Amino acid sequence: MALWRGLAGAEGGKGDRIVPPTGFTAQLTLFSAGAMAFLAVFALALALATGRLADRWSQELAGNVTIRVSAPVAQQEAEVQSALSILQTTPGAGQPRLLPQDELAQLLEPWFGPDMPVDALPVPALIDLPVTGDDFDAEGLRLRLEAEAPGAVLDDHTEWRRPLVSAAHRLRVLGIVSLVLIGAASAAMITLAAKAALAANVQVIRVLRLIGARDLTIATAFVRRFTRRAAVGSVIGTLAGMAGIALLPDASAAGGFLTGLGFQGWDWLMPLTIPLVAAGVGFLATRWAALKMLEAVR
Repeated sequence: MALWRGLAGAEGGKGDRIVPPTGFTAQLTLFSAGAMAFLAVFALALALATGRLADRWSQELAGNVTIRVSAPVAQQEAEVQSALSILQTTPGAGQPRLLPQDELAQLLEPWFGPDMPVDALPVPALIDLPVTGDDFDAEGLRLRLEAEAPGAVLDDHTEWRRPLVSAAHRLRVLGIVSLVLIGAASAAMITLAAKAALAANVQVIRVLRLIGARDLTIATAFVRRFTRRAAVGSVIGTLAGMAGIALLPDASAAGGFLTGLGFQGWDWLMPLTIPLVAAGVGFLATRWAALKMLEAVR
């Protein structure tokens, strides 16, 4: 025991120098920690982006309703005016707007092409109605339209909103599950690397025991080294992932989903927790592997 203490003191208390600083275990730990941290940044960005997407879709689709007016040509104008008068007196509703022919043509263009003569088609009139108050009663308005303007049909976008919001929430759950799997994979890789390093130093471990080193002291030496490797690798991977996210197009560039896959505001601080989590995972995984391995090496 005295000899071990003397050796540890001569090394400045750094008993973890018994762990080889180079070799495939060091490279494996650094690479796996860096790669997993890189993937974790994108998984975190996916979870945050899908959360924002679900909220935006829900708010945008819930912020207005559409009234479709279908009637014979001779009655179309009267039905539209009747529907407009009803909408103007609806509590919680803003100013209704009848969509002009050019906007209807734009809505139909993906299906019929740009040259389709909309005026020649029996296209129903569309009225856009913003929802401005909490007292808006969609079901009551639907019943009123059925009674006073039979050709008018209310669409509150529920059929479209629910699957979209549900899909966005599922994507967010998928991102969270990906983070958990990445953490588990990191723990497995670091455990394998620690076991390989311990197996390669069986003779050194036996000599250390002969001079008085305890298993906990030997395990601590490996834990320190591998925890630092995991932390360093994850810092590099996190910075690389954040740089990749920063290079993505801005959300306002095109408005698509992938252009919003990034961090906004204080969200940029969240990836900085990944190296801390990786160091914690490395510490726990290495400590468990080292103690189990030392029990087997007698």
